[in-house]
Amino acid sequence: MSSAQPPITPDGIGPTESAVTEVPSLVKAAKPQEQTPQAVIRRGPLRGLPVEVAVLSAVAFFVAAGFGIVAPAIPVFARSFGVSYTAAGAVISAFALMRLVSALGCGKLVNHFGERLVLGAGITIVAVSSALAGLSANYGQLLTLRGIGGIGSAMFSVSAASLLLSVTSSEQRGRAMGAFTGGFLFGGIAGPGLGGVVTGWSLRAPFFLYAVTLAAAGGVGLLMLPRRLNKQGQPATRSEQPLLTVREAFKMPAFRAAAGVNLAENWAAIGVRAALVPLLVVEVLHRSPIWTGIGLTVFTAANILTLTLGSRLADRRGRRPLLLSGCLVSATGTFLLVLPHSLPLFLVAMVVFGLGSGLLSVAPGAMLGDVAGGRGGTAVAAFQMAGDIGSLTGPILAGALADSAGFSSAFALSTAVLLAAAMIAFRAPETLRRT
Repeated sequence: MSSAQPPITPDGIGPTESAVTEVPSLVKAAKPQEQTPQAVIRRGPLRGLPVEVAVLSAVAFFVAAGFGIVAPAIPVFARSFGVSYTAAGAVISAFALMRLVSALGCGKLVNHFGERLVLGAGITIVAVSSALAGLSANYGQLLTLRGIGGIGSAMFSVSAASLLLSVTSSEQRGRAMGAFTGGFLFGGIAGPGLGGVVTGWSLRAPFFLYAVTLAAAGGVGLLMLPRRLNKQGQPATRSEQPLLTVREAFKMPAFRAAAGVNLAENWAAIGVRAALVPLLVVEVLHRSPIWTGIGLTVFTAANILTLTLGSRLADRRGRRPLLLSGCLVSATGTFLLVLPHSLPLFLVAMVVFGLGSGLLSVAPGAMLGDVAGGRGGTAVAAFQMAGDIGSLTGPILAGALADSAGFSSAFALSTAVLLAAAMIAFRAPETLRRT
């Protein structure tokens, strides 16, 4: 096969259109599935997008809110069985680890059975395992059930992302990814406060409440996701184009850029924001944990600001500029934490970091959709695995470096990871296609 990558010019777009992209000829450009006219949203900020975008965003809200409710209770509940801090942390790691190792298998399920069936099954598995975890009689049962929940979570996340990308056109995916990510973001904000209150009342109750929110998510998906029909009035099948394999995907510079940036963003978001920032505030700045909450609040506010802006810019200016600017702005935020520590500099760093993170919440997923569309559940799974690898390795390596060389060295490593992702993004082609 020739290594040349001729441009694919969409119909009706002249050669001077800045958004015309060069898409590798390894696979055909992805298109939405052939079916009867889509049901679209008629009003509001999501006007013109397929109904699935709003439904999946609502599902994401309930899933994230439920996880936020149960998250504070997990390590405390594990400790109630008399285990060590390490064993309590392993309950959290088991969920993430099983998400990672089962992702490719979930992608194959999506390719075989379709997104809607796998999505419903995944949510059901997480809901049932959560309810049973709340009934755990010992540590081993809790650990096992959380691991099973991780498999269900992978099924949900891979199928939801694949469905979102398959029903949207290239020039819609920025807004669609922004709405979907926003559902997770607002759910993550709503959940922890209620979770803290419920955990104070009962260590088991959050697991049952999590199961209820997941049931709500499943109900929304079951009742509101439209059933697509083809032109003959039959249920629409998956795209007739050849499926995009993981090997083919990694040969494409755009996919490598999207996956690399996703890894770096999750490394920074989990390794820096979640793992090191609370320790920095207490042990280096010698401030109350209240300042951790303030720092994370300004991070979230900045994230929301650029998430909204970035979702529109991704569909107007393209994915590549947002990948580059998001990596560079996030790297600036983490680099500010390398400098001599002070409370004002910490708050400024969290604002800058949040601005960059908001851009990176949209562009990688939109670029993934441009090269994969509805043709590759396994390609979507590989993309999400890259993010999970960042989430798992970031806290461990950054924490180890903080122990051995100090917090500044740990933040410098995260800065280097983001800059490396920016270099990969710089070499990628623009993938936005206008039709």
